[in-house]
Amino acid sequence: MLTPAQPSRVIVSGMGVNTPLGDNHDAFYDNLLAGKSAIRHWECVDTSGIYSKVGGDLTGYDTVAKLEELRTQLPEEVFRRLRKLVKRAPFTTKLSMLCAADALVDAGLVDRCGETENPLRMAIVVAGHNLNKHYKYELAETFAEEPDYVEPLASLLSLDTDHAGSIAEVFGCHGAIYTIGGACASGNIALRNALDEIRYHDYDVVLLIGAALEYAPMDLHAMALMGAISFQSFNDDPAAASRPYDSRREGFVPSHGTAALVLERFDHARERGAAGHAEVLHATALSDGCHLPTPSADGQARTMTRLLEYAGVAPEEVDFVSAHATSTPLGDVTELESIRNVFGGHAKRLKINAPKSMLGHCCWSAPTVETVAAILQMNRGVLHASINIDEMDPRVDLDVCADGPVRHEVRTFLKDSFGFGGINCCSLFRRVEAS
Repeated sequence: MLTPAQPSRVIVSGMGVNTPLGDNHDAFYDNLLAGKSAIRHWECVDTSGIYSKVGGDLTGYDTVAKLEELRTQLPEEVFRRLRKLVKRAPFTTKLSMLCAADALVDAGLVDRCGETENPLRMAIVVAGHNLNKHYKYELAETFAEEPDYVEPLASLLSLDTDHAGSIAEVFGCHGAIYTIGGACASGNIALRNALDEIRYHDYDVVLLIGAALEYAPMDLHAMALMGAISFQSFNDDPAAASRPYDSRREGFVPSHGTAALVLERFDHARERGAAGHAEVLHATALSDGCHLPTPSADGQARTMTRLLEYAGVAPEEVDFVSAHATSTPLGDVTELESIRNVFGGHAKRLKINAPKSMLGHCCWSAPTVETVAAILQMNRGVLHASINIDEMDPRVDLDVCADGPVRHEVRTFLKDSFGFGGINCCSLFRRVEAS
């Protein structure tokens, strides 16, 4: 029996990503390094009656072209199931299935999917909750006009669990499948559970999906009324709206984004010759004990400290922090305060950057999307800038990569995520090393 002090080693053997900055590793990384913003005027919702006008919108994503790309990469039967289910699925469920396919192809595991004689011991964990909000909003409008026109499968397709069930059907998975939510920390909460599935529940592989949250007009307007999102100053300049660490930041910018991680037991991956992108050291979750969206430096610091202690990693071993940094007036400086409290003098030597400055806030999938970004940066040796810092907040006294991309050797990095309701979950990754 493994003890917490002797957990199985787990690597990320495959990754998929789909954001407005790209739906493959190279395009995604290159656009981040170029400082390109994903933010534009919303097309997926009618914004005429709401304050929020801008976001990271994947409306119009060409799923047909993506299917054609995957046709030659998937076994015929797997592709047939994928095409059939994508055709009928709601928008965000389509993205989950397609991103899962990319990750399994990248891991080199797709030929094992659906085998009957030697089945892949794989579980599926979907990060997020209330995912298909706009789909439900449109159903409600149809129902109000004429109840019999509601799509017959709506009661199934509107469920979060349909993401997990659809992916399991496409790839012939008969292991555990479920969804798990923790607001904007959902991706890291799901990572924590995925590690447990491998370390304590005898799975070789876990496919983790950070599913896209599909916003409805009411959600966007309510967040604006609460003062959580940017809507006052940048509706005419969308690319400038998400600006962590800048003095003019006024709230986060909602965005679409999906990512998938294939987590695999280290020895299982080695046996089949898979090198892997990164090793997952640990993920830790704590709470602030407060349901309000008010960040706590003490709660965040406790989470990071517990993470490092459990993983047996000294603060000085961490080279890079992929920050939560949502572009809210309080949140950005609270996170930096917690980093200073945890890392002490080493905080000045850390590199910290804010992927949401370009991506916007992918909400439930943000930790997973940003983990893909961080792993790509670690392995390619150059960190992206935090953009839109025209006037640095004077309280920012750490290196937040404000002056453009920076070459930096990263062996170990920390990924922060802090969700509404005082949900804190942080994860720790390291370059894959043989010993």
